[in-house]
Amino acid sequence: MNKQLAIDLDSFVSEIAQRFSRSDREGNVNKETFEVAEIIPTSDHTAVVLFEKNTGKRAAFFFYYINRGMAKGWKYFVPTDSHITGMRLFEYYKGEVERHNYKHNFK
Repeated sequence: MNKQLAIDLDSFVSEIAQRFSRSDREGNVNKETFEVAEIIPTSDHTAVVLFEKNTGKRAAFFFYYINRGMAKGWKYFVPTDSHITGMRLFEYYKGEVERHNYKHNFK
């Protein structure tokens, strides 16, 4: 991950911790606060961020970077087990698309 992306990620992660710590946030029935425990880069454009809650529990968020267009910047979501299963299968189909598209490079 390049330096500027890391700096931007660090800033965005802090913002998300503040957002999720809001006691009036929808879904925050226990009035939990979130503190960044660790940012783990997983590729040039992805990271796992672990948040420590004031309850002692943790939460794992998936952050990803979109490098162009109107949606450019860091985004995130909290994947469910179902999301993770689907993404494991996505790797296969992405490979199939690359296999299919290769021949079109020579037309």
